[in-house]
Amino acid sequence: QVQLAESGGGSVQAGGSLRLSCAATTAAYSDYCLAWFRQAPGSEREVVASIDSDHRTTYTDSVKGRFTISRDNARNKLYLQMNSLKPEDTAMYYCAAGLSSAEIDYWGQGTQVTVSS
Repeated sequence: QVQLAESGGGSVQAGGSLRLSCAATTAAYSDYCLAWFRQAPGSEREVVASIDSDHRTTYTDSVKGRFTISRDNARNKLYLQMNSLKPEDTAMYYCAAGLSSAEIDYWGQGTQVTVSS
């Protein structure tokens, strides 16, 4: 069983930055693919970025060049650095773990990000 806990959300103005963190409780943390998802009101949950056990990363097109996903296996931590934030980035952001970003087994509770124009 893996427990995930996000932190770092908040409210910022457009153009600002936030750094999300996710703490995991598992001895096999380094084996998992980790990802950040987001869900805006009235929209489906979408994958924002993922990082596999070899630290290979993927990003959805709308965040490329603005967001950076990283992981610290020694601390069981996952991060999402978000720069040049836009109002359309407003959503609940979730940390997730699984075999891949398409095979998620564990979810965090979410942290809210609100970007005002």
